[in-house]
Amino acid sequence: MAKRDYYEILGIDKSASQAEIKKAYRKQAIKYHPDKNPDNAEAEAKFKEAAEAYEVLSDENKKARYDQFGHQAFEGAGGFGGGGMNMDDIFSQFGDIFGGAFGGGGFSGFGGGFGGGQRRVKGSNLRVRLKLTLEEIANGVEKKIKVKRKVQAPGTTYKTCTTCNGTGQVTRVTNTILGRMQTSAPCNTCGGAGQIIDKKPNDADAQGLIIKEETIPVNIPAGVVDGMQLKVSGKGNEAPGNGVSGDLLVAIEELEHENLQREGDNLHYDLYVSLPDAILGTSKEIDTVTGKVRIKIEAGVQSGKILRLRGKGIPSINGYGKGDLLVHVNVWTPKTLSKSQKEFFESMREDDHFTPKPERGDKSFFEKVKDMFS
Repeated sequence: MAKRDYYEILGIDKSASQAEIKKAYRKQAIKYHPDKNPDNAEAEAKFKEAAEAYEVLSDENKKARYDQFGHQAFEGAGGFGGGGMNMDDIFSQFGDIFGGAFGGGGFSGFGGGFGGGQRRVKGSNLRVRLKLTLEEIANGVEKKIKVKRKVQAPGTTYKTCTTCNGTGQVTRVTNTILGRMQTSAPCNTCGGAGQIIDKKPNDADAQGLIIKEETIPVNIPAGVVDGMQLKVSGKGNEAPGNGVSGDLLVAIEELEHENLQREGDNLHYDLYVSLPDAILGTSKEIDTVTGKVRIKIEAGVQSGKILRLRGKGIPSINGYGKGDLLVHVNVWTPKTLSKSQKEFFESMREDDHFTPKPERGDKSFFEKVKDMFS
């Protein structure tokens, strides 16, 4: 895939000043920063893309070459302009751009400040699926989830890594046609933690961690939808040393209801009534997510009539009220009749009361569907 224009990436034109270039890059980098977009590969790619554009356009010599030759000016050059940097390279070289935008310059999982300092390793996330009934989704619920997570073994101690002196990073200097370039990468000895095992029990792994089963309470807000992912911070696998624990990611799975179908925040219920009930009127008990309710069916109700029970649907996950319960009335026509029943309806065939006489207020099926979604 062809590279995008650097000016397009940052949303600026070629006449932009260095201050404008820096401001545009900072805006893009904050927007797509990994801490704001965890486990989002697309955001990470855009974060790196913006850093690559800034690396070239913030240097007057590189910018002039790019303006004249485009991306070809850096093909085969190595380093950032020729092949992209990893996260540590970006944070090491451009950390001053961010200032305190994310709270004191620190970023969980990527380093204790862009200008250097100890890199804090983050434990891996755990993912579970949680099945919920429609009633639980409508009312909100607390669930207790059993998970097996890595935790630091009792008695484990750590000491400062002598390879990186506790920074978690090692610096390399390479010579390119653009000059000397300094890059940083996670320390291979400690894996970027800045610490290595000093003592650990026999049942712990190489990082001083053991598997422990825990029961974690999870509060499920009303209105969640199938496929939604909730995050319980710090309840994933722990990291060795002074690292940050990963998160527990809970994916919601909505169980099918016997009588109700969900559509956004609205619910649908198919109500079947007999021909006598449709003619004479009746009352019927139906399911809702808060229990059963009895509704009145007016005499002469037509098949396809939609009764709206306001506020009997699902609460909005954003807190904007509740959906409705839409009851679809279906008049049930018997398929078999006795001899006397057939004779009765034969006698009614020409009766004026049984002749269809739709009024202007009796909407068609398509009009009802249109009203339902409007």
